[in-house]
Amino acid sequence: MTAYIVRRLLYAIPILIGVNALTFVLFFVVNSPDDMARMHLGNKRVTDQAIQSWKEEHGYEKPLLYNAGADGAGKLTETILFQKSIKLFVFDFGQSDSGRDIGFDISQRMWPSLAIAVPTLIVGLLVNITFALTLAFFRGSYLDFWGVVLCVAMMSISGLFYIIGGQYLVGKLLNLVPISGYDTGIAAWKFMVLPVVVGVIGSVGAGTRWYRTLFLEEINRDFVRSARAKGLSEHWVLFRHVLQNALIPILTGVVVVLPALFIGSLLTESFFGIPGLGSYTIDAIQNQDFAIVRAMVFLGAVLYIIGLLLTDISYTIADPRVRLE
Repeated sequence: MTAYIVRRLLYAIPILIGVNALTFVLFFVVNSPDDMARMHLGNKRVTDQAIQSWKEEHGYEKPLLYNAGADGAGKLTETILFQKSIKLFVFDFGQSDSGRDIGFDISQRMWPSLAIAVPTLIVGLLVNITFALTLAFFRGSYLDFWGVVLCVAMMSISGLFYIIGGQYLVGKLLNLVPISGYDTGIAAWKFMVLPVVVGVIGSVGAGTRWYRTLFLEEINRDFVRSARAKGLSEHWVLFRHVLQNALIPILTGVVVVLPALFIGSLLTESFFGIPGLGSYTIDAIQNQDFAIVRAMVFLGAVLYIIGLLLTDISYTIADPRVRLE
């Protein structure tokens, strides 16, 4: 397994280089360093000298991809792409274009994102699996039929409806919790309840249908029929045989979304005023802060690669027959 992990980590290097280069090209296709300087200087009539001074101050005075005026390796290293990218691979995110320490901001904003995302994932997983097992247990009945209809209806509703509807009903009409905002320490719980509830309800439709399909596929297998033929109860068959054998696809779906927990939800954090990494990224895009956008994309790619590696490792735990070579 060690050789497999090392090989996967080595494969990650060219992937990260490609992600960083693609992000760089896409960002500067839309915004040139001159456009960034004009926006950050905030004046309609900005002199060329002021633009040049801003670019030199923030390291954007060099050519983007190729420096024809440099010698030897300097043609590639004396560029904005190289200068802005090389430190990312040691997780030195540097400063944003507005002068803030990106690493410090990430260390502060990751906790509100995790405080919302982790309970949403755990509670949502328990609710979806329980609901799906119930529908599988009563398969072919009216409960199964109307349960599927409810799931399809919930899948058809936009996530914005759950957010706005939850804020109006729970926050404004019932006045149970604040509509938006965030606080530190134990006082943060009242700001977390509504986003978590909205996140769980919004995932019930798709999640339940996905898990129900997995369970029904396992229920029709020969080893399940053999278990019933031995006289085992339906409850025991569902939990001991069906659920256990459906763990690999469940783990695939769960572990892959783990990086998204850290990065945070862009919509949820924006609507509920949560100062997490999702809203941090949205603010950076609006302000055209390339340093933050580049750091968040790179961090997301790293976490996604780690998530896929953990998925492979979790297979060996869920099913001892799986070998990583």
